[in-house]
Amino acid sequence: MEGVLIWSGGCFSGLLFAVLLRLLLRLRRFRLEQPSNERNWVNDNARTPRATIEGDLVTLHDVRDFHWRSTRDYDERWMDVSFNLNDVKRIWLVLEAFDPKHPQMAHTLLSFELSDGRRLACSIEVRREQGERFHPIAGLGRTFELIYVWGTEADLIGVRTRCRPHSVTRLFESVVLVEGNERRMMASYLRRTNQLAHKPEWYNTIWNTCTTNLVDHVNEVYPGRVPMGLSVLLPGLSPKMLAEENLIVLNGDLATTMESSIIDERGMAWDGTGGFGDWIRGLNDDE
Repeated sequence: MEGVLIWSGGCFSGLLFAVLLRLLLRLRRFRLEQPSNERNWVNDNARTPRATIEGDLVTLHDVRDFHWRSTRDYDERWMDVSFNLNDVKRIWLVLEAFDPKHPQMAHTLLSFELSDGRRLACSIEVRREQGERFHPIAGLGRTFELIYVWGTEADLIGVRTRCRPHSVTRLFESVVLVEGNERRMMASYLRRTNQLAHKPEWYNTIWNTCTTNLVDHVNEVYPGRVPMGLSVLLPGLSPKMLAEENLIVLNGDLATTMESSIIDERGMAWDGTGGFGDWIRGLNDDE
């Protein structure tokens, strides 16, 4: 019996050692794993945007302009877009709540309007590989890279309003307090885009998301303007903070603004022939 106990204790110790060794090896591989821009990405994340900047002149490469019939049925189109930074005249904020039952869970993106009427949207996202699906728990580890997706509003806003029936998408005009800060905000986004093109980063559900990066850009232009808090971690809670900090244009009170800012029905009604951005803003209602 004593021999059996000695053997059993030794067997258990050996098993425990093997388990700990395996965990240590996994932890080591986890720590050594580096983010990359070279993986088998899903089609809509396939290209890494970057900007060529010469003074005030910018050429933004690999701007996405997909035509979405559904989230699985689409026509691919990528293009380069050139513009002058001084022509950025207005900034719009998009807030997409994924499910009305859980409105605190949301995605944010910005759209930059140029003086010639063009609009360029930028969505800061998880960059998914083929076969991957995002989950916030998985986003806490070194699972997904971060990407700044630049695209047309018909693509980046259109896929949300037209192809995601359970989400609620709102469009707000941003308040710009100092002339020229539209340009500075765009420049800040472009620098970060190029930074990620040269040195990719891991997405993190808490400190490296769509909204934490957006807040960093705002506070770069307006130091300390956006306080850190629960509304940054849960963007669906942000409208009250945005109104209190004078970050969005209000149409009456906040409740009225929240209702009037919903653009899903307009997005669904777009016939695909006119300008999508003008359509969702109701700029062609009198035509």
